[in-house]
Amino acid sequence: MEWLSQYANQGTRQTYAYALGIPQEWAHWQVTKDVVRMKPPAAGSGVLHDVVWFRWCAARSMDPREATGTHVKAWLHTLEAAGASKRTRQRMLSTLSAFYAYLTELGAVPANPAALNRTRLGLNRSARDASPTIRLTATQLKALLDAAAQLPNRTRHRNLYAARAVAVVALLTLGLRVSELVGLDRDNLMVSGGEPMLRVLGKGGVHREVYLTALASTALETYLAERDREAEATAPAVRGRTNAAVTPLIATRVGGRCSRFDMNALLRRIAVQAGPALADVADRIHPHALRHAYVTIALEQDARIQHIQADVGHASIATTQYYDRNRRTRATTAADLVEAAIRAADPAPPD
Repeated sequence: MEWLSQYANQGTRQTYAYALGIPQEWAHWQVTKDVVRMKPPAAGSGVLHDVVWFRWCAARSMDPREATGTHVKAWLHTLEAAGASKRTRQRMLSTLSAFYAYLTELGAVPANPAALNRTRLGLNRSARDASPTIRLTATQLKALLDAAAQLPNRTRHRNLYAARAVAVVALLTLGLRVSELVGLDRDNLMVSGGEPMLRVLGKGGVHREVYLTALASTALETYLAERDREAEATAPAVRGRTNAAVTPLIATRVGGRCSRFDMNALLRRIAVQAGPALADVADRIHPHALRHAYVTIALEQDARIQHIQADVGHASIATTQYYDRNRRTRATTAADLVEAAIRAADPAPPD
């Protein structure tokens, strides 16, 4: 828990917890050592459920403190056999290496068994590797927005679910990471320089300002108004700060925080509903595809790359962000260019 608490972003903590086999509930700030000593809650299902690190060790009756590089390599082979992609294995090895580096500093283990030669393992990160992320066009993003508004639902909450679906798609078209989206509170919606924006906590605990386009602002206001109406809330859904400081910006019907898996499942449902425009990629839609689309569409619209990098919070341009951070205005975002491309996109042709 002390190791996880070093990371400010909850999405990062949850990703690391998953790779190790720690219950997701333990990745929250509020967790104490007394809670950890209790019987862990039931773990979620998934393709890699039985082969994450601690469960892999437990299946072999092996104390993780006695792991060697040979064990880690065997684990990586097990992950590959279970269907884990190269990027997944890279990420999980990075998690394990960070964890054991911490244990080494404490003296709990003599050396880091995950400090392996990644080139020999075929897990080196290369700029030449083609991104597996599907490339969505502005027309396809428009089709997702239209489909979200028509999402089938036979309950009396249909309007709420449809409004939430539109808000989720609209916010993801701003280039947000899914972990950033689910971590947002209503208190993060505010006005800066007369413009509506979100204060987003990104990787490394770094905050950035993400300006709302008219499309995203309208979608979010509609969703919050419908949510407040259903909940008979007294706090109005208006731009700027609300008095609901600890409530999630995007919530479940009962007001809980949505998970990344909820967002992924929702996007798949919307993509299936979108018809021919996304028929070929509906089963591969995920939140990062929309973040990827933000960057590619912005570049196609000749947005300044420094603005795009600041919008999405890429760590690789930390120096650029340092010089540009205090000059962030509505004119230094690519969001409006991406929105214009979505609005101008031709609707999908009829069957």
